[in-house]
Amino acid sequence: MRPVAVIVGRVFALTDSVPKMNQPSAPTAHSVRQALVLSGGGARAAYQVGCLRHIAKAIPEYRPKILTGVSAGAINAVHLAAYRGDWSEAVERLRGLWLGLDTNKVYHTDFRHVSMRVLHWGLRLLSGGRFGRGDVRGMVDTSPLEHFLRTHLIEQDGRVVGIDENLQEAVIDAVAIITTNYASGRSEAWVQSVNEDLWQKGQLTSNSAALTVPHVLASAALPMFFPAISLGGQWHGDGGIRLSAPLSPAMHLGAERILAVSPRAADGAHTHSGTEPYPSPAQIAGVLLNSVFLDLLDFDALQMQRINELLEQIAPAQWDGFRPVEVMVLRPQEDLGELARAHELGLPKAFRFFGQGLENKREPSADALSMVMFEPEYLSLLMTLGEQDTAARSEEIRDFLLAPRKGDSHD
Repeated sequence: MRPVAVIVGRVFALTDSVPKMNQPSAPTAHSVRQALVLSGGGARAAYQVGCLRHIAKAIPEYRPKILTGVSAGAINAVHLAAYRGDWSEAVERLRGLWLGLDTNKVYHTDFRHVSMRVLHWGLRLLSGGRFGRGDVRGMVDTSPLEHFLRTHLIEQDGRVVGIDENLQEAVIDAVAIITTNYASGRSEAWVQSVNEDLWQKGQLTSNSAALTVPHVLASAALPMFFPAISLGGQWHGDGGIRLSAPLSPAMHLGAERILAVSPRAADGAHTHSGTEPYPSPAQIAGVLLNSVFLDLLDFDALQMQRINELLEQIAPAQWDGFRPVEVMVLRPQEDLGELARAHELGLPKAFRFFGQGLENKREPSADALSMVMFEPEYLSLLMTLGEQDTAARSEEIRDFLLAPRKGDSHD
């Protein structure tokens, strides 16, 4: 059984269509405002579902009040926030959604669609912009993903059904989806909550919004690969591009305890010996995508732990607007890029044909490929790994999630 890497610490933050009805548990004297932070990673977000599935089975008392999602994690966050049923059912339905995916339901992979986009991009590059269409948006056409999401995230009056109802019944307190505004270059949090606690600080601003499928599509729009989405007249893409502090949206929304799930393998999970081939464009792209979407969560948690170590030396009266927040980060021990390489033959032929021109088969890992490989066998494997890794530390996770607030005493 593989152990799951966990970062745990007390950190300090600025205080700034299923008909079944929910029956939220009554708050207790020791209840803590729990937040679930779901990062990006494209297809790798299936790993998060496996982690949540084990937690839902082993710790049925757990249900986060605050959910934030970035990139593909936005799909998971909105589904969980909108589901009109108990938490275990919400996670099972989410698992079914991922099992129902394949690459053709995310973007067009037939030879005509792929070749035409490659041709347009190639002509513009080789001709200095004189030939080829100038309005080709993204390397692939993601209209299948929009259709898939609109089928599973039912909209009514321009908003995803279920979120408002869960907010009014106090099942959840808030849900936030993060995008990147390409005009301003800043991260934007689209927040749906009962209190509408918004903020305008640093590189991350917030907007009150009734969340829709376009918000999810925008957050999940991998740069260059997936087309940007227009929100309020401005073009938005993947929320992880400029989000330097992935935990900050949950903290701004009042989280006291945060469980974050990242599909980025722990350091040391992949060690290679011998002479490495010269890195291909695909390998370089994979490193860039990891640094943009996944590594920042590690940095954010590490920085907050360092702040914790400093502020623990200061009396609470001198915290000056800071407050303690407990954080746990779960992640796989195996390199999900290496697993993607083993399942590469499952990709549609046209997509695989053009992709071979950007990669080197001698490279053991395929990080970029792992983010766009939505094949059922690969997604199922990721969810299984998530369950197994989380089960390996189940008791530690239970202790973290169910512990009373620091300073509270048991009755």
